[in-house]
Amino acid sequence: MSGHSKFANIKHKKEKNDAAKGKIFTRIGKELMIAVKEGGPDPNNNSKLRDVIAKAKANNMPNDTIDRSVKKAAGDSNAANYVVATYEGYGPSGTAIIVECLTDNKNRTAANVRSAFTKGGGSIGTQGCVSFMFDKKGQIIIDKEECSMDADELMMAALDAGAEDFDEDDDSFEILTDPDSCGAVREALEALGIKMAQAEVTMIPQNYVTLTSDEDIKQMNRILDLLDDDDDVQEVWHNWEE
Repeated sequence: MSGHSKFANIKHKKEKNDAAKGKIFTRIGKELMIAVKEGGPDPNNNSKLRDVIAKAKANNMPNDTIDRSVKKAAGDSNAANYVVATYEGYGPSGTAIIVECLTDNKNRTAANVRSAFTKGGGSIGTQGCVSFMFDKKGQIIIDKEECSMDADELMMAALDAGAEDFDEDDDSFEILTDPDSCGAVREALEALGIKMAQAEVTMIPQNYVTLTSDEDIKQMNRILDLLDDDDDVQEVWHNWEE
């Protein structure tokens, strides 16, 4: 991913999300409900809930909205009847796309995801057809403007907390962890007063694909826009170097 800013991508995503905060909050609300259902409403005893709350705060979800979602999930046994459904496929020029959904109707979700791929000139593949081209990692992004530590100090703090890798870009720092260690590293950095733009488990491409055709770019954006508009879709990962 060298040659362009990781944080610029994050900021771009956030700006896009700010135009549809209700949609983002709904998606995070689903994750909060599932975390509460699986581990209870106390974040001190539920590491998954702590991680989702951190994600909610990074997306500027108000504390009272978070609290209401947790209380609702704790008091309603039917509030989190969602299952995870993951789809893999190909976009233009063989770009790899992974779609993670939370759904209460797998047939509906599968049809909608397949339609998004088809309308953008792509195709759904079998489970595992592209995921081997990604590494599942905890990824923490820190805006340099929000961080008082210099790179060496931050790197040592991250590695001491259990991080695997540290990278510096023009306007951000990126910290990679084992997926299971992301929450612990995030909490260690929070204890040092470090503000994070992103801290979550993600799928990082091993290699990126550049689309040179205007038509391919148009089709790829169509797939991503249709997936983004689908309420069942939680996350989309791809190896297109935008």
